[in-house]
Amino acid sequence: MPPPARTLLARASPLVLARIASAGITFVIPLVLVRVFAPAEYGTYKQLLLVSQTVYYLLPMGVAQSLYYFVPRASSPRPYLSQALLFLAVAGLAGAGLLALGGGLLAGLLHNPALASAAPLLAVYTAALLGAAPLEVAWTARGRTGIAAACYLGSDLIKALAMTAPALLGLGLEGVLKGLAAFAVLRLLATWISHWRGKGPAIERAALRAQLGYALPVGGAVALLVPQQALHPYLVSAGLDVAAFAVYAVGTFQAPIFDMLYAPTSEMLMVRLAELERAGKLSEGVAVFREAVHKLALFFVPACAFLIAFAPEVVSALFTDKYRVAVPVFRVSALGGLLACLPVDGALRARGETRHLLLASAVKIAATVPLALWGVARFGMMGGVGSWLAAELIGKSTLALRLPRALSTPAGRLLPWAGLARAAAAAAVATGATLVVRAAVPDVPHAFVRLFGLGAVFGLAALATLVAVGDVRRPSASWLMWLDRWRAWRLALWTPRADRRIAR
Repeated sequence: MPPPARTLLARASPLVLARIASAGITFVIPLVLVRVFAPAEYGTYKQLLLVSQTVYYLLPMGVAQSLYYFVPRASSPRPYLSQALLFLAVAGLAGAGLLALGGGLLAGLLHNPALASAAPLLAVYTAALLGAAPLEVAWTARGRTGIAAACYLGSDLIKALAMTAPALLGLGLEGVLKGLAAFAVLRLLATWISHWRGKGPAIERAALRAQLGYALPVGGAVALLVPQQALHPYLVSAGLDVAAFAVYAVGTFQAPIFDMLYAPTSEMLMVRLAELERAGKLSEGVAVFREAVHKLALFFVPACAFLIAFAPEVVSALFTDKYRVAVPVFRVSALGGLLACLPVDGALRARGETRHLLLASAVKIAATVPLALWGVARFGMMGGVGSWLAAELIGKSTLALRLPRALSTPAGRLLPWAGLARAAAAAAVATGATLVVRAAVPDVPHAFVRLFGLGAVFGLAALATLVAVGDVRRPSASWLMWLDRWRAWRLALWTPRADRRIAR
């Protein structure tokens, strides 16, 4: 068995690359919509997306995520896959009913009549999206990360086209919702075609009991987590007009780098820990977790530093100057990216610690409700995003308390302290160097050009610091190895064509 850390990163690399490409594709969606829609229409779109995401994350009850636990351990995974498909289909129908019947209530609570007329299309989109939740999860759990990566990439490409094309053609918010509904139905068909067939029975009572026994505590944790995550935007939306909520939505925008690296790393961490447990080598799981934290920190710590220090340039370039008032909220929101360095939830799920996930969610929501109510009433937008950040810190700390027992390791050995310090040093050096450049070149006419230039200076400074401290290998032998591989591949690809030309 290869070294656990390298195996984890090597197997997660297709997912990471797919998430990077998908992030570049889907990143275009808000940039297009924020320029095509007026603030009130963009705020309505964000409210609809908020409602849909609440239902989407609330109803699956952890069944899709249970595939990460059962499929790598099962000799015949078909029952777990088919049971997940059936459960999520029923959950999707339930979610569609809630949205279709509750459109008028939502319109009244959020003071936006447009929500009522959009509820039917939103119901179709949410129901189909729920039913298609296992598409990439099942392929990843089977160890087919290449297929999972292709599904991520293709799905996000179709979604981006389905949303941006109607907006650019002048079809308005209704056209965007129709495109979303069509995309979700297509994704649902692909999911059932991919994962329904297989050997063995579709449903097994013992497998169903085990799957629900694992999933329901996770689902209960999510049922507590989703209201906690959504409470602050709901409170801000109910207390402000739709255009002001658009500003808050821009301020709480999360850079796609966090999801495209955290999610595949956490998923492969779960699969790898399951394989080590099955092989009787669970003691190597600590090295896997430390490596995951280290690699995430190398990206997330400098990224957070850049977003906080240069928030005005980021907001102006991505969302235009009319949303520049969202900069203070954006800075507080960017701090939450530091917590993404710790994939503790994936490690606990891999070890079957789902009850502690439920406990942590209960603690988190118990802290969120008073913090959000008081924060929004007292400080408005800043109180909302501040309450979210405080609750995230409390929840992550509660999860981390269980990790030493789950991995049978003292708490002091769980984190790569030296690697975290080097990542912080790289962020500090890069921030200082970029601030000097910004002061020396104050006037750059185009916002995108200015942001790209600052980002390039920051990235090069951070990379140079990591190379200097030995955290990143110098581009010598490794680059030559990849150059040799490229030459061999090119030779194998083009030589037969050259031979045919010579023959002619």
